[in-house]
Amino acid sequence: MPSRMAAVCALTVFAFCLIVGMRAHNTFSTTVTRALVAMGGTFVVGLALGWVAQRMLDENVKAEERRLNDQSEKGS
Repeated sequence: MPSRMAAVCALTVFAFCLIVGMRAHNTFSTTVTRALVAMGGTFVVGLALGWVAQRMLDENVKAEERRLNDQSEKGS
């Protein structure tokens, strides 16, 4: 999950930077260079966010499993 989130964020920012760079009439090399730098930075941030989201989901799943196990033991 972290790598998927990072990839989605990075590609979205890359596309956005390309569009904004073209609309600002920047040169091709300037636009692509800035978009690649933004994509790299966003990939790192996306990895961190994905890692946090994965940890949160794992913790919630474990808590729910514990709750269900406790209920099933009480019912037996």
